[in-house]
Amino acid sequence: MQNLKRGAFAALIGLAVATPLNAADNKVLNIFNWSDYVAPNTIADFEKATGIKVNYDVFDSNEILEAKLLAGRSNYDIVVPTASFLERQAKAGIFRPLDKSKLENYKNLDAELLARIAQNDPKNTFAIPYMWGTIGIGYNKDKIKERLGVDTITSWDVLFKPEMSAKLKDCGIAVLDSPSEAIGTALGYLGIDPNSEKPEDLAKGTDLMKQLRPNVKYFHSSQYINDLATGAICAVVGYNGDILQARTRAEEAKNGVSIGFSVPQEGGLMWFDVMAIPKDAPHAENAHIFLNYILKPEVTAAISDKVHYANASTAATPLVSPEVRNDPGTYPSAAVRSKLFTMKAHSAKFDRLLTRAWTEMKTGK
Repeated sequence: MQNLKRGAFAALIGLAVATPLNAADNKVLNIFNWSDYVAPNTIADFEKATGIKVNYDVFDSNEILEAKLLAGRSNYDIVVPTASFLERQAKAGIFRPLDKSKLENYKNLDAELLARIAQNDPKNTFAIPYMWGTIGIGYNKDKIKERLGVDTITSWDVLFKPEMSAKLKDCGIAVLDSPSEAIGTALGYLGIDPNSEKPEDLAKGTDLMKQLRPNVKYFHSSQYINDLATGAICAVVGYNGDILQARTRAEEAKNGVSIGFSVPQEGGLMWFDVMAIPKDAPHAENAHIFLNYILKPEVTAAISDKVHYANASTAATPLVSPEVRNDPGTYPSAAVRSKLFTMKAHSAKFDRLLTRAWTEMKTGK
């Protein structure tokens, strides 16, 4: 989600804050982004091209970002929420509208994806789409075959049926520490609307997660990248690009770990991450300069190549390497896309219920 690595910085994520700087300093930009979410040279090249100094902090969950934004005075100029979270945050008055007259490269964005995101951000008022992807299962092919007799996972049954997930307990299962996405995935598997806010549906999704819980090694939204790459875990419910990054790391290390990714046949979550400018951003002008820079096709394509996520630029996609552009894990087939669902913003009341249920599930209470 940059040359900062999730595994190495996971312990610091909750503490990361932008360096307080004088708002009059017009050569500064404070960014709060997902970790492992830009190319190694993205920030350095921007600084070189513009003379603007970037303070770059990272997080690994929407909940961490939202807590900072709701607290106010975050001092960030660019933040990168998932579209469903932006929807609720925008209603709370957290963001300033984009000045699209300053975004010459906005024309490169895919009209179809803009229309999808407009369901969360009407008229695309507050944000530009950055990257998009899916949630599915990443797995160690050899360890899966040893325990299940297959080297490809095609169904969520592998995790959501206790008798099957128990076979993977010894080699390690990880799950995203993201209540809305994990419970939404569980509801989708059960054939229930993933966006349902009915308490009885939440209970069903939570109960399903409770059945998986005894066989889960940990819940975390970034640690699994290195752990999957090194063979420390054998299965994870995670973001497609993270899992494909783990595959690349394993290949580069030549450690014999072979990693697969699939969106199971029952379907999965499709998400959009967007870039937005907080209402109290101290350097809003520089934020627009950065957004316009990110929308350059060659910049966007280089990021997709590094992070293995699909971008939202019709001009950039042809520049993405064939290995990434033709990887169904990054750009799903039409058949897979037809089974994907998106998340809507939760009400504050439901979010409290969801957070409580998730905490109780994780702690076993």
